[in-house]
Amino acid sequence: MASWVLHVDMDQFIAAVEVLRRPELVGLPVIVGGRGDTTERAVVSTASYEAREFGIGSGMPLKIAARKAPENAVFLPVDHEAYESASAEVMSALRALPGVVLEVIGWDECFLGVTTDDPERVARIVQSAVLEATGLHCSVGIGDNKVRAKIATEFGKPRGVFRLTADNWFEIMGERPTRDLWGVGPKVQKRLAGLGVDTVRRLADADGDALIAEFGPRMGVWYRDLGAGIGPATVDDTPWVARSHSRETTFPENLTAAEQVDAALRELAGRAFDDCAAEGRPVVRVHLKVRYAPFETKTFGRKLAAPTDRRDDVIEAASALGRTLDPSREVRLLGVRAEMTMPDGGDTAERTPVRGRI
Repeated sequence: MASWVLHVDMDQFIAAVEVLRRPELVGLPVIVGGRGDTTERAVVSTASYEAREFGIGSGMPLKIAARKAPENAVFLPVDHEAYESASAEVMSALRALPGVVLEVIGWDECFLGVTTDDPERVARIVQSAVLEATGLHCSVGIGDNKVRAKIATEFGKPRGVFRLTADNWFEIMGERPTRDLWGVGPKVQKRLAGLGVDTVRRLADADGDALIAEFGPRMGVWYRDLGAGIGPATVDDTPWVARSHSRETTFPENLTAAEQVDAALRELAGRAFDDCAAEGRPVVRVHLKVRYAPFETKTFGRKLAAPTDRRDDVIEAASALGRTLDPSREVRLLGVRAEMTMPDGGDTAERTPVRGRI
């Protein structure tokens, strides 16, 4: 029997959770974001498939989504606790499957390691188990490594199964734009295009020295491998441990005074520290995220003199970072991230929960 990686991705997860507890919303365009108030400055967390037909997607400002949405669209506030609970039920159902190694990579997705001669059959079992346990649907990508399994899922959506391996990689992906690769965003796509690399096949065949010169010795090699669909094949079931906790807020009205910025940062830092304190781990670094009006975002941080379990230390560090901001510019978003010491044996991958978005 062969070893396979399955990528399980919940279909329109947040919207699906909302529809599940509000059956009257079935078939309607559902948009979840902020406090559900389209007059406030917040972004779409997720949109149901019906809403996506109108060009509404994650990250879009709610005000723009409201202009695109039909009259019967429903806007709902984000309910983190409900999604965390639903996610726990999904992962519990998957852990109960025999012969499966589970690696959680987010609220709504995970990798499964399985050994079988029929991975499609296992994928269908996975879908049935999740649906029976939660009433939610998922798509499953099958691959000979994590990269191919993750990308395969997009071809299976919604509620489907798709296999992507070395045998059909270039047939399926070769002529697609590099943006379709997991880990290639618009900025990297543009830099690759500057090297004459605009498709997956061309990335796989690209000059290694040119990629290293552009992206550095580690990422240059990584991007070339990505073009060939090469990636890790081991599913790690080591329990995930958060590296940090974040809190951020988009303000209904721009902050225009230094006192407003400082007050907001102190509140956010206190809440981020409380999340860390609940885990019993000291904070070692504090990061600040600011979005100036109209839409320029910067992130920076500083290491603390020593690990601390004092709330005031974290708050003062955030306040000090705030004093480095440009006082002449209006602020529309602030965020504080508190980075913690890692316990022995914890997965140190950067998977930071962000809470408190408005």
